Amino acid sequence: MSRLHAIAFGLTGLAYLLIVVAVILNTKLVDFDWALKQLRPYKRWPDVEPLLNVWIIAGQRGPSAIIACAWLGLRCFRRRTLRPLLVVGAALLLLNITVGGVKIVTGRLGPHYAHYIGSPELFSGGTIFPSGHTANAVVTWGVLAYLADRWRRTGAVLAGLTAFSIGLTTVYLGTHWISDVLAGWAAGALVLLAMPLFEPMIAAVDDRITGLWRDSR
Repeated sequence: MSRLHAIAFGLTGLAYLLIVVAVILNTKLVDFDWALKQLRPYKRWPDVEPLLNVWIIAGQRGPSAIIACAWLGLRCFRRRTLRPLLVVGAALLLLNITVGGVKIVTGRLGPHYAHYIGSPELFSGGTIFPSGHTANAVVTWGVLAYLADRWRRTGAVLAGLTAFSIGLTTVYLGTHWISDVLAGWAAGALVLLAMPLFEPMIAAVDDRITGLWRDSR
């Protein structure tokens, strides 16, 4: 990592930690969660709900991963390298491990299943914190920008806007607390920032597999 990259990684990790601590300690962030829940935006502005119910699919792991892998698979075929698919596979695996682990440990319930007003609803068997929808949107679309040869900055902006809107959509629909979304943004960004550390391993695996394929021909 460059010095700037390392600083960004450290600051993002610190932000993620502060969000987790703020939820566990039942701070003002949890009060803000409840304020937005009680606002019930899906009832105040119901006209946009059908559109957002469709848009939220862009954050679901299955559909977004299929689209990403299809495009990256085509690039692999054209360039005779598995690196694009290996990068997205490593990123999604790291995402599942890190975000899934926090979900299991915190056991937080979502807004629709909350029991006590003002409670962070932790350790109750839920799997809502951090937001997997949001983190997946950051990682999946962010990886496409990361692997882009041209228009990388434009791709990064579009990926950021997509992840931002997906997170806010989950709050609108009442499926996530805003703190879930903040943690999801941070968790996804951490995965992207960590990807350069895995490049040597990805390159070695790519060389090994493509070498075996060439030898078998």
